[in-house]
Amino acid sequence: MEEQSVREIIQATHWPRVMAATALGVLALFLLAATLSQLKSYSYIGSGVAASNTITVNGIADVFAVPDTTTFSVTVQEEQKDVKTAQDNATKKGNAIIAYLKTQGIDEKDIQTTDYSVSPQYDYLQGVCTTNSYCPPGKQTLRGFQVSQTLTVKVRDAKKAGDLLSGVGSLGASSVSGLNFTIDNQDALEAQARDKAIKKADAKAQALADSLGVKIVRVVGFSENGNSPVYYAKAEMSTAADGRGGGSASPAPSIPTGQNKITSNVSVTYEIR
Repeated sequence: MEEQSVREIIQATHWPRVMAATALGVLALFLLAATLSQLKSYSYIGSGVAASNTITVNGIADVFAVPDTTTFSVTVQEEQKDVKTAQDNATKKGNAIIAYLKTQGIDEKDIQTTDYSVSPQYDYLQGVCTTNSYCPPGKQTLRGFQVSQTLTVKVRDAKKAGDLLSGVGSLGASSVSGLNFTIDNQDALEAQARDKAIKKADAKAQALADSLGVKIVRVVGFSENGNSPVYYAKAEMSTAADGRGGGSASPAPSIPTGQNKITSNVSVTYEIR
């Protein structure tokens, strides 16, 4: 009897201990999982604590490059008594200019019609005043119709610009304008300017931190503006043809391309400690 009683007492105290140990184990696993989850979230958002002590500096840098691409506009205008004749004449001149550009190595995808219009043209006739100072109102009289076609041309070799301007002028172009020099790979130059600006900002921030007796911890903010190309020796040209077309080409004008300046202006905020 005594041996059985001892066994019963041991069994009665053993199971609560096992249950308590199991509960503690489950609680420990739960706390471990919660801790790992919290640490993982911190790895995504940084330190998990917003920076309270910061400094902000600006960096400005320029990159210069010689333009390699030119764009300009060519306009053909024809005025006749009727629309069909005006359109036919304008079409002949426009097609001749397009054909010439293609023979000079300009791809069809780089020739774009940016405007085409047909508009009536009027003359205003003032009535003849009588001896008693009465002047009858004037009236508009239809003179004819004007057809206008404008082509925008992209030249991927800026050195050809002068010859092309002379060539289209000899084929009856009414005006040539909007000469503009650009760089085909603009993004690469913007990236160069940005990198230089960031390095300047870093140097300025380090110097400021040294003066303040603090240390830079990390970057907590960044913004950029600028990247607008500035043109040097940009040519602006407007020429008028005699309207007859088919004449010999005029001497090619000298078109200096100069340099383009790409500027990047960055603002960087650093956490300090």
